[in-house]
Amino acid sequence: MEKIEEMVANYSEESIQTLEWEEHIRRRPGMYIGKLGDGKSRDDGIYILIKEVIDNSIDEFAMGFGKNIDIKLEGMTMSIRDYGRGIPQGKLVDVVSKMNTGAKYDSKVFQKSVGLNGVGVKAVNALSSSFKISSYRDGKKKTAEFSGGKLLSETPLVDTSSPNGTLVVFTPDEEVFGKYKYISEYIDTMLRNYSYLNTGLSINFNGTKFSSKNGLLDLLNENLNQEPLYPPIHLKDNDFEIAITHGDQYSEEYYSFVNGQHTTQGGTHLTIFREAYIKTIRDFYRKDYDASDIRQSIIAAISIRIVEPVFESQTKTKLGSKDMEPNGTSIRNYIFDFMKKLDDFLHKNPQYADVLQKKIQSSEKERKAIAGIQKIARERAKKVSLHNKKLRDCRIHYNSNDEKRYESTIFITEGDSASGSITKSRNVNTQAVFSLRGKPLNSYGLTKKIVYENEEFNLLQAALNIEEGVENIRYRNVVIATDADVDGMHIRLLLITFFLQFFPDILKQGHLFILQTPLFRVRNKQETIYCYDESEKEAAIKKLKNNPEITRFKGLGEISPDEFKNFIGKDIKLDPVTLSQADHIGSLLEFFMGKNTPERQDFIISNLRIEEDVL
Repeated sequence: MEKIEEMVANYSEESIQTLEWEEHIRRRPGMYIGKLGDGKSRDDGIYILIKEVIDNSIDEFAMGFGKNIDIKLEGMTMSIRDYGRGIPQGKLVDVVSKMNTGAKYDSKVFQKSVGLNGVGVKAVNALSSSFKISSYRDGKKKTAEFSGGKLLSETPLVDTSSPNGTLVVFTPDEEVFGKYKYISEYIDTMLRNYSYLNTGLSINFNGTKFSSKNGLLDLLNENLNQEPLYPPIHLKDNDFEIAITHGDQYSEEYYSFVNGQHTTQGGTHLTIFREAYIKTIRDFYRKDYDASDIRQSIIAAISIRIVEPVFESQTKTKLGSKDMEPNGTSIRNYIFDFMKKLDDFLHKNPQYADVLQKKIQSSEKERKAIAGIQKIARERAKKVSLHNKKLRDCRIHYNSNDEKRYESTIFITEGDSASGSITKSRNVNTQAVFSLRGKPLNSYGLTKKIVYENEEFNLLQAALNIEEGVENIRYRNVVIATDADVDGMHIRLLLITFFLQFFPDILKQGHLFILQTPLFRVRNKQETIYCYDESEKEAAIKKLKNNPEITRFKGLGEISPDEFKNFIGKDIKLDPVTLSQADHIGSLLEFFMGKNTPERQDFIISNLRIEEDVL
């Protein structure tokens, strides 16, 4: 109480601080780029920095200037060169270092662009240990260099034969991000999306070219992890484009974009599209089908362009606009009117209409068949949640727009000793623990009925809050934490199978991870080194001379809670579980979880690694 009174008493003019723009960004990076991260997640800050720079180049292309963007990654340094108009050179320094400065406030110069607040590239500047920008314009070149947002040098105009455009070269600051690394697959996906949304644009990244002729149709065809029930339907006009098909998964799958920005969390445009799609289907078949049956297994990509979009955060992952007006009409009226094109298409292509109706009827039949089981399972999950020994929940749950809530994590582990170690070591505010009872069921080839009949799956589904889809998942990170032995690997595979079978969006949206814990502890009286593989162990032994003590951890339960804090704290090692474009979910599950085949036996033998300590 005395401290509080003292703080109140000392509240004076000296308490008021004015931060320079770069200091504010570096102190509160979450306001500008979401979470920092170390590069393991698709939405980590280092990828947002890349996106912020590319967005400016994309806006140039959208206005009709520059058909190529050249991108290079060398070590930790990104280089992005576009061939647009080039930044007006007299304002080059201001554009990247003065807040509320930019051309996008002038809608005549930039129409339907991604960013309007003039912050993005300034955040890149402030959060980079090295930031260099050059403007090529009408035979002249001007360059400015910064570090941590502070200007180091500014060159006068010099003659150049290079074409017009802008070059940005930056290195994210390890003082801000810590040790990080880029995952090229994440960058590839980002660049592919840019190409799908900007037909005619060519993006060159470290020798790989990304371009698209058919827009969202290419996106859907190239991202399908299964055989669709029918070839994707592709419809578009100047400001709205959709591509739609259905698969055999239980979830809905959407790729949504606003002005070329991948809105991974959807927003106004996606909500309205889902409503308009339901109405269109009901009107076409003249039957009041249940919304869940209409949308189950849909795979759709939608893109809308509007003037001055309002996003719910600086990272622009969710559209918050309520009354923006493409072509002088509200978003709602515009999308509902556009969907008449789908009605026309189904009338002209009855073969598509027949397949779609059979899919809806099949979903309806299965839903009604398990309705009773669902009700009982939900009630059981509610009762268990009141005194659930399987779930040790955290106090703060996932909210993508709140940096503190962004790190919400649930560890899925097996056995009392392992779950006990994590439970005693965890941060009770942001880390939850779900304890499995033995190995989960192999769910490959089973229907969703099993999710409700199997207590483990039902309670896990309830804990994650994903019954209706991943949209309202309670934890940002779903972490499989099992022993690094044969049994632990098998449990990992069974859990991944469960998610792939019923909730693949958990993987596709980057929520699923594997916890990496050390295999060895090497120590002497002065120092302790934790090692994650044999090579690290050998290096530690050489470093700690004089016969260091070597411990092999054979299970999570063998690691004391005090030690475990080191492995699930700020230095936590998480390996993301991802799907590549080449991965076909059905084929993957059949190969690894179906009946034994000679092919799988050969694969296991070829990839088998036996460690002496395991024997």
